[in-house]
Amino acid sequence: MPKIQMKKQNIRMDMTAMCDVAFLLLTFFILTAKFKPQEPVQVEIPSSGAVTDIPPKDILLISVDKEGKLFMGVDDKPTRQAMLDEVAKRYSIGLNGDMQKRFMNMDQFGVPLRQLGQMLALPAADAERFQQPGLVCNPDAKVLPGNAGVDTARNELGELIVIARSINPALRIAVKADKDADYGKVDAVIETLRKTNSNRFNLITSVKNEKE
Repeated sequence: MPKIQMKKQNIRMDMTAMCDVAFLLLTFFILTAKFKPQEPVQVEIPSSGAVTDIPPKDILLISVDKEGKLFMGVDDKPTRQAMLDEVAKRYSIGLNGDMQKRFMNMDQFGVPLRQLGQMLALPAADAERFQQPGLVCNPDAKVLPGNAGVDTARNELGELIVIARSINPALRIAVKADKDADYGKVDAVIETLRKTNSNRFNLITSVKNEKE
C-alpha cells in the first residue's frame, strides 16, 4: 500500500510586529535619554588600598582640582533647588526660569556666590567656555552661615555645607581631591568640615593595584 506523502510547505514568520516593537523601544530610549553635562572640573583621584562603598544617593560632593579650585554639588534635585533659593535670597540674586534650569543641570559649581547670578545669566555658548574660579574657602573665617558679606573673611564652602545639610540632613559628604592638588587646599576643606560639625565624610579614591 503506497504511503501518503504530505505536501511540503515553507514556514514563514511574520517579523512585522517585532520590528514595530523594536522601533518603539528605540524611540522611547531616545526621547527619555538625558545627556550628562560636561563636568566643570577634572580630577585624577589617588589610589588607596581601603575600600568603602559610598551610598548611591544623597551625596554632597566636594571636589578639589590640581590647581586647588573648589567645587561643590548635591545629587538630590529638590535639595539643589532649595539651596539655590536660599543662596539667591541671601545674596540678592535675581533668577529667571532659564537660570534655575541651568543650575539644576549642573552636577557641581565653583564660583564665588556673588558671581553665581552672572554665570547663570551667560548665553549657552559663553557658559560652556566659562572657567569657574572655584568657591571661596577660608576656614579661619569668623562667619560661616548667614550674614552674607558681613565678614570680609568668608567661608562660602562652609556656608553651603550648612545650608545643604539643614535642607537634607540625610546627605553624606564625599571629598574628591586630585592627587596633585596642594594639600593646604585639601586641609582647608577638612578644617571647614570640622568647623561645620561635619565630622563624618568619605575620601574618594581609586582601588590600588596589588602589583603596585
